[in-house]
Amino acid sequence: MAVNRDPILKRCRYLGISPAVVGIDKSSKRNPNANSRRKVSEYGIQLKEKQKLKFIYGVLEKPFHHYFELASKMEGQAGNNLITILESRLDNIVFRMGYALTRRDARQLATHGHFLVNGQRVDIPSYRVKEGDVITLREKSRSSAKFKDTIEQTASRTTPLWLEVNKDQYSAKVVRMPSIEDIDYEVAPHLIVELYSK
Repeated sequence: MAVNRDPILKRCRYLGISPAVVGIDKSSKRNPNANSRRKVSEYGIQLKEKQKLKFIYGVLEKPFHHYFELASKMEGQAGNNLITILESRLDNIVFRMGYALTRRDARQLATHGHFLVNGQRVDIPSYRVKEGDVITLREKSRSSAKFKDTIEQTASRTTPLWLEVNKDQYSAKVVRMPSIEDIDYEVAPHLIVELYSK
C-alpha cells in the first residue's frame, strides 16, 4: 500500500493550511512572505488546491481522481460533491466523532475494525457512509485506554452539524450528508474542477 511520508508541518506550511485541520496541535513557524516570492501560474494554483484536499483527507491520486469522476456524475456542482464524498468516508467520520487525533490515526483504527456501521463491522477506511447510518465503537474497544485518552484530548473539538454524536453510547448518526458549508478550512473546489477539465 502506498503511504505519504511527507513531513506534516512542512506540507501544511506549503499548502497554507493550519495544522489543526489535520488534527496536529503543534504550531509551525511560518515566514509570511515564503509563498509570495515567485509568481504562481494558474495551473500551479489549481494544482495546490487539489494537493490540499488530497493531503487533508490522506487520499492518493488514483482514488482521488475516482472520487472526482463520481462527483461529476452526481447532481449539483462537481466540486461541492467531491467535498461531500471525502467528508463521508468512514475514517473522516471517526476523526470528526473525536475518536482519533488525526485522520491518519482514524484510518488505522478503521482498518483494525474498531467501528461498526449499522451494527456491522467495517474495516475499510474509505467506506462511504450514507444519511441515517449509525457509526458505533465496538464493545471490546470501549474499555481501551487509548480511546479514553483520545476522547479526553478531543473533548474541545467541535462536532459538525451533520453528525449527531452520542458520547454515552459511543456512537454517531449521520443526520444529513455533509456540504461545503460544514468544513472547517478554506478550499476552492471549482479550481479542482477546472484542473481536471483540461
